[in-house]
Formats: sequence, C-alpha cells, structure tokens
Amino acid sequence: MNKPDKQGDFASRAGLAMTAAAWILFLMIFAGLFDYLFNQRYNPNQNIVTRQYEQAEGLQKEIKLQRNVYGHYVSNGTINGQAVVFLLDTGASDVAIPEAVANRIGLVKGPAIMIKTANGNTRAYRTRLDSVAIGDIRLYDVRATVLQTISGEEVLLGMSFLKHFEIIQKGTTLTIRQ
Repeated sequence: MNKPDKQGDFASRAGLAMTAAAWILFLMIFAGLFDYLFNQRYNPNQNIVTRQYEQAEGLQKEIKLQRNVYGHYVSNGTINGQAVVFLLDTGASDVAIPEAVANRIGLVKGPAIMIKTANGNTRAYRTRLDSVAIGDIRLYDVRATVLQTISGEEVLLGMSFLKHFEIIQKGTTLTIRQ
C-alpha cells in the first residue's frame, strides 16, 4: 500500500489557495479600476483646483470644469461644509436639493411652496444655505429649495448661486470666476 504524500498534498492545497487569492486580488483591482474610470466619466471634476491671480479689481479666483460624457458639468463641492455632488443647471432658479441629501447634511426645511419643474408642478420647501462652495469659490447665505421629487444624490446648482459669478463656456470647458 502506498502512503499518502502529506507534503505534496499540502503543497498542492497551498498552491491552489495562492492561485485563488491571486485571482480574487486581480478581480478586486479590476473592479476598483472600472469604478474609478466610470466615476471619472460621470464626474471629471472630482478634484477642483482653484487658480488665483491679481486683477485691477483685486484678487480673482477661477476654476475650470470639464463636461462629462453626457455633456453636463458635474462637480464635487460642499454645502455648509458637507460634501455633495453638483450638477450645474442654469435653468434652475435656486439651488435644488433632493430631500435625501438635505436630510443627510442636516438642512432645516422652511415653508412649503409649489414650484414648476420640467416634470410639472410639485411641492418643495424653502431653505437657506450658510455656504456653498466649488473648490475655493464660495458664497454665503444662498437661497435653496428642498425637493421631494428629485431622486439621486446630485444637487442642482442653480442661478441663486451661479448669478454671482462670471461664467465662460468654451468647447468642453466651463470657467467660473469670482
């Protein structure tokens, strides 16, 4: 009778375990890379760099945003110091915040109002934002609206914020100057 080779059996199992671990690690790296590339295509403005320069009027701040794969300007930013994702929308009168985001960042809903949206009339709530920022471009005491009917996590960055800045669009780049 042949005795089982315990050392060979252990080496075989260890080799199989190492191969499985290598495949799992490869798949995790591949999934992470795919997620990063997908997010970059949707929001190419995740790391905003603010350029500052001297003008006759004083110190100017400027950021440049790139259009995403869908033709929209999406950018990371903050509301009251809390991280959010903005979708720039010159057709929105106010900064429009999905109710789930408003709850997450602790906004207080003011009086209920009826508003007209692209999807028809809906109920919303007035609120004021202590601060709104993209990069180092910041505005204080901004009018906003909390909407129950907006799904997703994107905050519509409307004209109650944008009207205070110089906005220049050339090709796929949008420049905002303060």
